[in-house]
Amino acid sequence: MAYDTTLSDRIREYLLNFPKLKIEEKEMFKGLVFMVNGKMCINVSRDNLMCRFDPALKEELAEKTGYLPMLMKGKEMKGYCYVEPTGFRSKKDLEYWVNLCLNFNDKAKASKKKK
Repeated sequence: MAYDTTLSDRIREYLLNFPKLKIEEKEMFKGLVFMVNGKMCINVSRDNLMCRFDPALKEELAEKTGYLPMLMKGKEMKGYCYVEPTGFRSKKDLEYWVNLCLNFNDKAKASKKKK
């Protein structure tokens, strides 16, 4: 799977600041998913981030540099977006997006386990 391993390393390094979180990495969606406490939190998809966030923040986030709506079968996925590299070049900007996803993680629903 082709995804930006440098970006993955940056996220991994930042997540070390949160030792109480249970973090698991899985290769899926043609990228690397960071699962936090059993829920999909943030992904590296090629050279973009794929973020899971509170859908109520969509209007605010849409104004951010690098923001792209996540579309599936022509429909926008509520609470998910892509962020192009221009939106997370600086450490501060990357931390903004990761924190956004971490803040929503407690409220996010876990996907159903397959039997």
